[in-house]
Amino acid sequence: MPKSVSRRDVLKAGGAALGGGLLHSASLDSKEILEMDKPIMGEPFKLKYAPHFGMFGNHGGEDLVDQLKFAADVGFRAWEDNGMMGKEIALQERLAKAMTELDIEMGVFVADADFGTTKYVDYNPSKAPEFRKIAHEAVEVAKRVNAKWCTVVPGRLNDGLEYDYQMANCIEALKVMASVMERGGLTMVLEPLNSFANHAFQFLKRIPQANLICKGVASPSCKILDDLYHQQIEEGNLIPNINKSWSEIAYFQMGDNPGRQEPLTGEINYRSIFKHVHRKGFTGIMGMEHGKSQGGKAGEIKLINAYRWCDDF
Repeated sequence: MPKSVSRRDVLKAGGAALGGGLLHSASLDSKEILEMDKPIMGEPFKLKYAPHFGMFGNHGGEDLVDQLKFAADVGFRAWEDNGMMGKEIALQERLAKAMTELDIEMGVFVADADFGTTKYVDYNPSKAPEFRKIAHEAVEVAKRVNAKWCTVVPGRLNDGLEYDYQMANCIEALKVMASVMERGGLTMVLEPLNSFANHAFQFLKRIPQANLICKGVASPSCKILDDLYHQQIEEGNLIPNINKSWSEIAYFQMGDNPGRQEPLTGEINYRSIFKHVHRKGFTGIMGMEHGKSQGGKAGEIKLINAYRWCDDF
């Protein structure tokens, strides 16, 4: 293959052979899209949808860099990896190098998400070193992998303490972490979790609540991760809450409901939501924190084409 011809050029040409590729997806309904046996190729997606490792393992193979290459070939411009902090430093550096070469932006990794702890809502100043340590470790990983965001889940409610005291304690704990992350150029994004299907008894559940916490912390390094799957279950009202908390939302994640699979498998109108956040000027990352409704290569093709259809607004 001549050096001037890239893998993406070859795949894109193959997509065009399917019937014009992305340019013709608007003429197809979602059912026709999902029945196609090859991925729709085309230019990079309008929004920075971020897959994760394993999502394209059937096409990309077991090697993580090859999975990144496949994702770039089909138009993805971002990536996220909840478990990045647990990977060996050499692998973190290898993945960061590949993402830079492929023009893929690194999204979130999880800095702290212990669903069983009440350490945030029970915070007192004597515990500040523990929270500084969490933040310092996250900053070091972020520097290696060129990440701007990390996920923080502030743990469980304490049934033995009034809610307002828990809110005040949580804000103080996050202020300690934010002071470290500001100096390191990292933003923690707080993820509200639904209490009905997946994560009972968590302190942070709703977008208005997260908005209040971010206002209280008052730091550019403490913002909201709006996971639309969780919020559809917990409170609905997705677009109005996006608008009301817009100044505090730095990151989105997706998953349809019910099932937490790719768009077009449930009740959420992702095409409408993607159009809305794009028109509002969102330039951040939309994390694909969900599974696939079908296994094998066919399931990966179905997922890619679902995003092509939803992105074609």
